Amino acid sequence: MHHEVLSLILGGGRGSRLFPLTMLRSKPAVPIGGKYRLIDIPISNCINSDCNRIYVLTQFLSVSLHRHIANTYKFDPFSRGFVEILAAQQTNEASDWYQGTADAVRQNIRYVHEDRCRDVLILSGDQLYRMDYRQLLETHRETKADITIAVLPVSADKTPGFGLVRLDDSGRVAGFLEKPQDQDQLPPYHTPDEWIERRGIQPQGRNYLASMGIYLFSREALFHLLNAPPLATDFGKEIFPRSIHTHRVQAHLFDGYWEDVGTVKSYHEANLALTADDPPFVFHAPEGLIYTRMRYLPAARIKAARVDHCLISDGCVVGDGTVISRCVVGVRTQIGRNVTLNNSVIIGADRYASQAELAENQRRSLPNLGVGDGTIIDNAILDKDCRIGAHCQIVNKDKVKNAEGKNFVVREGIVVIPKGAIVLDGTVI
Repeated sequence: MHHEVLSLILGGGRGSRLFPLTMLRSKPAVPIGGKYRLIDIPISNCINSDCNRIYVLTQFLSVSLHRHIANTYKFDPFSRGFVEILAAQQTNEASDWYQGTADAVRQNIRYVHEDRCRDVLILSGDQLYRMDYRQLLETHRETKADITIAVLPVSADKTPGFGLVRLDDSGRVAGFLEKPQDQDQLPPYHTPDEWIERRGIQPQGRNYLASMGIYLFSREALFHLLNAPPLATDFGKEIFPRSIHTHRVQAHLFDGYWEDVGTVKSYHEANLALTADDPPFVFHAPEGLIYTRMRYLPAARIKAARVDHCLISDGCVVGDGTVISRCVVGVRTQIGRNVTLNNSVIIGADRYASQAELAENQRRSLPNLGVGDGTIIDNAILDKDCRIGAHCQIVNKDKVKNAEGKNFVVREGIVVIPKGAIVLDGTVI
């Protein structure tokens, strides 16, 4: 299969709904699960599906993403596999930023022309799921489709965030509706229970088939649709509604765990879900590992602390008397004594402080990397390299929904401490 499919992973736009986690990095570079980054999900799915020729298309703040990919994905020189970044650039043909998903692919189409692939797999860089793309390819080939769209059954209340498809009995797409905001638009897109059950899935009130942002194009169909006037900028808004009349567009039904972590709230919830007894997503499933960068860190060291339903990553130190409940604690996190952490995501640190830095912090009365003694943190996200002092309270004491301060941002009631921020001893947020 890998000789016939070329994968393009779209790095997304500014990621403003994930701000401030995207203040200094692109969306696919946002850390998840303590030691991974979002981009590891689609790349690992590709590798596990035997698709190992992968381009990642980026334009915003791609330095940390580039560094992560260069340090992580190195293939055997005889395998012809690669993971390469295609950053937005000015060319003789185009001098603008990407205007949308289709425009991003069009601006990099020469890399598809140069490849001998038969099909092009187009993926999103900011979703949490596990999929064997070989099953998608099977649907694509069996139905002789020009385009195959992976779809997920969702309930009516979830439909405003998705493009919906209407299918005929064979599973061919007969209608496409992008993010319906009016419930009156839904009836034609209601899929009967029997149709879903015939494919081995229990509908459970999920009768609308939502596009997952995972598309498989035959090479010729992709070239034709990207070049057909008027030039389309987006797959969902323009290409799919147009293509159902001119090409064979098929749906591939998927019913595993899938989460779009595009907002602070969904990011927070997806991370905390990983701490459950039976988490909806595991990074080490027998169907294939999720790969990430090797860091050669020591095991976490936990003193007389109480830890309940948590992920504690490599290289962490947790002080005595500390209580951590339902948290994801990222690599190299240093947590002091008698700290209370609840329902929080601590992304971790890129380095350990040197003795000289510790002495300088003490001289200037500044907190060290990590979380100081006696601090209470509840329902929060601490980005990388934060320095939280002693006896602080990061608890959203005023119960505000959205706010911004000097060293914090509140989104949907969740306090986010931006990357590298300093919170002095005794601060209450």
